[in-house]
Amino acid sequence: MTPPPAGPRLFRRSLSASLSLALAAAGTAAAVVLAGAPPAQAAAVPAPSPVGISGRGATVPFKEQEAEYAATNGSLIGPDRLYGSLPSEASGRQAVTLDAAGEYVEFTLTAPANAMTFRYSLPDNAAGTGRDSSLDLRVNGSSLKSVPVTSKYGWYYGGYPFNNNPGDTNPHHFYDETRTMFGSTLAAGTKVRLQVTSTAASPSFTIDLADFEQVGAPVGKPSGALDVVSDFGADPTGGSDSTAKIQAAVDAGRTQGKEVYIPQGTFQVQDHIVVDKVTLRGAGPWYSVLTGRHPTDRGKAVGVYGKYSAQGGSSNVTLKDFAIIGDIRERVDNDQVNAIGGAMSNSVVDNVWMQHTKCGAWMDGPMDNFTIRNSRILDQTADGVNFHYGVTNSTVTNTFVRNTGDDGLAMWAENVPNVKNKFTFNTVILPILANNIVTYGGKDITISDNVMSDTISNGGGLHIANRYPGVNSGQGTAVSGTHTAARNTLIRTGNNDFNWHFGVGAIWFSGLNEPIANATINITDSEILDSSYAAIHLIEGASNGLHFDNIKIDGAGTYALQIQSPGTASFNKVVATHIAQSNPIHNCVGSGFQITQGTGNSGWYANPPACTGVWPAPVWTNGGVPGGGGPTDPTDPTDPTDPPEETGNLAQGRPVTESGHADVYGASNAVDGNANSYWESRNNAFPQSVTVDLGAAKAVKRLVLKLPPAAAWATRTQTIGVTGSTDNSAYNSLKAPTGYTFNPSGGNTATVTLAGTPVRYLRLTFTANTGWPAGQLSEVEAYTS
Repeated sequence: MTPPPAGPRLFRRSLSASLSLALAAAGTAAAVVLAGAPPAQAAAVPAPSPVGISGRGATVPFKEQEAEYAATNGSLIGPDRLYGSLPSEASGRQAVTLDAAGEYVEFTLTAPANAMTFRYSLPDNAAGTGRDSSLDLRVNGSSLKSVPVTSKYGWYYGGYPFNNNPGDTNPHHFYDETRTMFGSTLAAGTKVRLQVTSTAASPSFTIDLADFEQVGAPVGKPSGALDVVSDFGADPTGGSDSTAKIQAAVDAGRTQGKEVYIPQGTFQVQDHIVVDKVTLRGAGPWYSVLTGRHPTDRGKAVGVYGKYSAQGGSSNVTLKDFAIIGDIRERVDNDQVNAIGGAMSNSVVDNVWMQHTKCGAWMDGPMDNFTIRNSRILDQTADGVNFHYGVTNSTVTNTFVRNTGDDGLAMWAENVPNVKNKFTFNTVILPILANNIVTYGGKDITISDNVMSDTISNGGGLHIANRYPGVNSGQGTAVSGTHTAARNTLIRTGNNDFNWHFGVGAIWFSGLNEPIANATINITDSEILDSSYAAIHLIEGASNGLHFDNIKIDGAGTYALQIQSPGTASFNKVVATHIAQSNPIHNCVGSGFQITQGTGNSGWYANPPACTGVWPAPVWTNGGVPGGGGPTDPTDPTDPTDPPEETGNLAQGRPVTESGHADVYGASNAVDGNANSYWESRNNAFPQSVTVDLGAAKAVKRLVLKLPPAAAWATRTQTIGVTGSTDNSAYNSLKAPTGYTFNPSGGNTATVTLAGTPVRYLRLTFTANTGWPAGQLSEVEAYTS
């Protein structure tokens, strides 16, 4: 399929040619050798995990375990965040290296599992083409199978867009992932070991982590669907090219109005499958796999594409329940060798596994109403997702992204506006270059409820910017409208930019092309944890209209605020701790950066700020523990992303919705902190409800319900049930409907005791009131104790 006419992909700032980091032949940095005969345990520094944070990020089907907390007789490497070192690209910046026969990492299952994915690194070979080897997978001491591993998808060198020449500078992108099924379900408590049997093919094997999951049975063919094998002759063994046969099935599905089914198998696909007005579904991403690359034309490879917009675009496409696992081993930006691409309006990608392609999904608009959900994007040479060139009303949600070669999730409004797009409930880990999540330009963008961790080079965790070609107000593509970044958690994000020679912040803003001037940017209800350099950073041009509200900064390698350009920002309830520099602000633009302070701020403000002209070396806090955490070996390390128990009223001032109200008695009165104002529902219309958004999942154990304390409010009993939700969709009962008596002589209050189930949305449903034919509430107070 011919790529659309366009200029070359944007060029990242080149890395410093003077930086030359030579790694040993074993591919390891300096390692701490752990003593003794098995069983041993890695003496790792406790580090917060980005997986499984309540109410944030993707809901994943696996249980993740880090190698550095597992039983091992190997060598711990890290923690280290220096670009070009092997541990710097590991999750948590630590891993375990095995470099002798008999060395192992052994995990203990915490839940039943029949499959695992593990992340690892082998050293490159002298030619830069990678090496192949294997590890022994052992279960409770007995060998189950040999699992192939390779370094042919890793190890890049030189400056952007990089090469495969080991003689060049800047080695990076060291890790890869592989997956395997056990053949049966292993019970919780089972010991699963990865063990070296020989170092003949590879001198070392570095293990980062393992994800264990219970994979469901294959999904059968839907009634009436066309089968690419039985109806069109595609080869499920992968022995022959199935491109034309799958394309014929897809074309027939469109013309006949039928779904197209990919049964179990591995299918060789050497060019794009072009989809339009069709559903293409498989038996599940562990069972139905599209793979392959053209044997001579390396610009052609497996991918499922919509028609390009110049060809009319595609619409009403569903891609579901299969994997696209490519064979891309280099980065050539003009090659259309992405897992998913083209233009697809009113379309959905659901539960698709994308690995070893250039990008997971590079979508070239104009296009509208496109969704990626419930998917995995792993081991890309460039971006995980990029909404490029006029993508509107589109979403990536509940998707897990790890080890991309460029931005994890990106929107780039080159020449044509991107409008009302959303990145929500995603987990984005270890982008090797650039940012975890970014929008270059765009109008009315939402980036909320995500987890971002472990940025490696030349970017930050969250970036909002007028940068890169075609982003400007003249074409309507600059940052504008309202940008919402709410309820995000950032862990070990930001890094040292080797062109600038100073750190990039965890959350950063740039007005390189032109100042950010026509937007309201709200950063709210978020945590910025263990940042490698600054927590918040402004650079280039100017950035105005920034609003920070209810932000927790815990750990910053340099400053809380690094101000290198003018701008305006308001701060309310921004609390910073463990900031490495004694003066928490670096600002050499003086009054060009205007701060408006609200209430509840601490730990980040200083007047005068620092302006040293010298960038300090970072102090990495490893989750709030300066200098490391000693020999603790938690199976499930304490996660400081779960904030300490909150003692105040969680509901006060929070967003609230209602089923309805009478006269001027709206639901906002129930969270305003004033017991004399109140919400009253419509009369004679039970049931009636009030729903409070706590901003993140909270383990609420006690509610205090109030009515106005005045004696004129006679004693009454209201029947109230309590439900909760993490997503404002599915609600579960927290307390069955119960009669609560409000008596002015006792303060007109009632207490509801709850079990502490974490919920973000708290709903009170009123079904009766002996004092008035409506629900009434002056305050709902929520506490975790």
